[in-house]
Amino acid sequence: MHTVLPADMLTGLSAGSMLPRTLVLITIRDYVKLREMYGQSFVDLLEKELRDSLAATAAGNNARHVRVSRPEPGKAAFLVPQDNNPADIAYEYKTQAQKDLEPTMLRHTGLGIDLGMGFAPMTCPDDENRRAEALDRALQTARRMESRPLDMNELSITGRFNTILVQGWVSAHYQPILDFRTDTILGWEALARGPEGSAFRSPVMLFQTAEGLGRLFALEKLCREAAIRNVGELRDGQKLFLNIHPKTMADPAFSPGQTLELMDKYGLTPDNVVFEITEQHSVQDFDLFYRTLAHYRSQGFQIAVDDAGAGYAGLTLIAELQPDYIKLDKSLIDDIHKDPVKRALVETTATFADKIGSRIIGEGIETRDQAVCLKDIGVHCGQGYFLARPAAPKPDVNEECRHLKTVGDIANNIICSPPVGDLAKAPHAVEMDCLVSTAHEFFRRNDTFTNIVVVRDNVPKGLVMEYHLNRQLSSQFGIALYHKRSIDAIMDKSPLIVDVDMPVEQAARTAMKREHIKAYDDIIVTKKGLLYGVVTVQDLLNVLAKIQVEMAKGTNPLTGLPGNVAIEQEVESRIKQKRPFSIIYGDLDHFKVYNDTYGFKNGDRIIKLAADIMSWATRKHAPSDARLCHIGGDDFVLITPPDAVRRLCASITRCFGRLVRNCYCLEDQQRGWIQAKGRDDKERKYPLVTISLGVIEIDGPCSLMEIGERAAHIKKYAKSIPGNSVAIDRRPAVGKVESAAVCK
Repeated sequence: MHTVLPADMLTGLSAGSMLPRTLVLITIRDYVKLREMYGQSFVDLLEKELRDSLAATAAGNNARHVRVSRPEPGKAAFLVPQDNNPADIAYEYKTQAQKDLEPTMLRHTGLGIDLGMGFAPMTCPDDENRRAEALDRALQTARRMESRPLDMNELSITGRFNTILVQGWVSAHYQPILDFRTDTILGWEALARGPEGSAFRSPVMLFQTAEGLGRLFALEKLCREAAIRNVGELRDGQKLFLNIHPKTMADPAFSPGQTLELMDKYGLTPDNVVFEITEQHSVQDFDLFYRTLAHYRSQGFQIAVDDAGAGYAGLTLIAELQPDYIKLDKSLIDDIHKDPVKRALVETTATFADKIGSRIIGEGIETRDQAVCLKDIGVHCGQGYFLARPAAPKPDVNEECRHLKTVGDIANNIICSPPVGDLAKAPHAVEMDCLVSTAHEFFRRNDTFTNIVVVRDNVPKGLVMEYHLNRQLSSQFGIALYHKRSIDAIMDKSPLIVDVDMPVEQAARTAMKREHIKAYDDIIVTKKGLLYGVVTVQDLLNVLAKIQVEMAKGTNPLTGLPGNVAIEQEVESRIKQKRPFSIIYGDLDHFKVYNDTYGFKNGDRIIKLAADIMSWATRKHAPSDARLCHIGGDDFVLITPPDAVRRLCASITRCFGRLVRNCYCLEDQQRGWIQAKGRDDKERKYPLVTISLGVIEIDGPCSLMEIGERAAHIKKYAKSIPGNSVAIDRRPAVGKVESAAVCK
């Protein structure tokens, strides 16, 4: 079979001389079977992703003039400058394409992608007919090569890879993971890097080659040692995330306990380490995946499932494994702030994670909008280039990432309307001499912008809304009249301009008073008279609606109790009133085991029971200004005058201990314990659910952080006491001068 490739593959490669080139052929094996089983649109998608991957790899190799052609369905061919090792070049392109296409294959089929490769050196004659013949001969040679199994020993990079293993030429870069709720660093993911300047700099090449040669365990051991050796100091609670491949456990050289020995050498404990196992690997070999989890959990390590959403099993698999962390695949993060379907999916996953006691990490965050959206949804943590690029030694996150304000954050400031500056987005500004045609072209190429601000020396002079511009240019002589004129001929010369500190509510009222045709035009925000940003009317109305909902609701949907916003406002109000008060923190013990054994519905019953008992005790034993709130999950806060604490705690523990038994089957009630699996997957006896109450007193000015730190200590102590327990902090009250040393 002869297939003449298009001559445009040579575009830009030659200027009329005989130039040596290598034709590379990459094929999707089982293309016909995939088309029959999953349809033409699916294989079209695979082919597009294959071409995009090859073009991106070429661009990364500075091969700017590569033209990827489709000689046959399921095949991609292209020319690159000839090299001494053409097999290595073809292998590099194939390896990267395999990685890029894998998520799509797994998401649709649950199977991995199988790509073939072939190559053929050739010259590029000037004569068009001879050039076409040369291309055709090279394609036939590459096709014959592609049909044979790949022998890794034929690649010169095999020797270079083995040298890397022998010499230990692998380093670790670290990428921080930010806890969105505390704006602190949860930990760092260690990412392997090969020798700088080589094809093995990329971890994709490293691990694909290792798997092909059966050297995964040797490479992973080397990477793990580099990551642990160079991570440096980890503060309390910070984690080192290490990637592991389940196949390493099947390696004859695998020996249980090696990781613990290595960590002990560098002063780390299992509490410091989270092992990441990709969902893609789990789908292909679930038994091995599960054994890997059980092995590391038995040693006290935490587990993260990576690339969640890229695999075929999805939430069912995660429910089965119950990992400590769920890392969302980058495909779910891309454009999430614009895609309501992705947003709904991630919101559901976050709720699901809360139910099973896992935490969500959004990976691949590249923009501020993505980060703000994820935080607003309720995703616990984030990771990506926007926060910080991988580096060595461990980098900090960009400072602006620590203070991301979401719509929810703004709406939580209910006491007064937030300033409009909190909503402002970066503007696109042009000078007065900008042409209308330039503005028109800008809107055509940038569909995320709806306005252009016209400035002189950064002072706003006018506004151009895209829909007004299109309306004027679409008139009978619009293009002829305006296209070549400066933008001041068409701009709104009196747009609404507000100061950065104007309250949102006032800005919205002002916007609605404009003439009808301009009522929904965007609003220019200034700071000290200079352009600061722009805000849409929709943004203003969204925030106002959110505030109204929170004010009307502000309660936990399960218990009907106020939440975190009410707690903060109540605490700050009492501190300002300069009157002492106590905070009782209530937390259920062994609740997760009960929830896993009896199910979410019964778990909700116990939470509702605790809320009802605490509400009854508050009404019976506390003054009318006492406030019971539900933080979320199985955590409660009761704010009360100090003299009511002992009566409240005694009533709550006594009633809960008596009534909670009704939430168990008769056999478990009589035994006083249940048989269940813990996080380490081992069966053991667990006591019935109990409630622990930790009490602190506040008497003077202090921050919420100081209160939180003191509360964490007393809660931990209360939970260490078996049964229904009460722990009252005997130290001086938070806020008193003599307690300053304790609070810090």
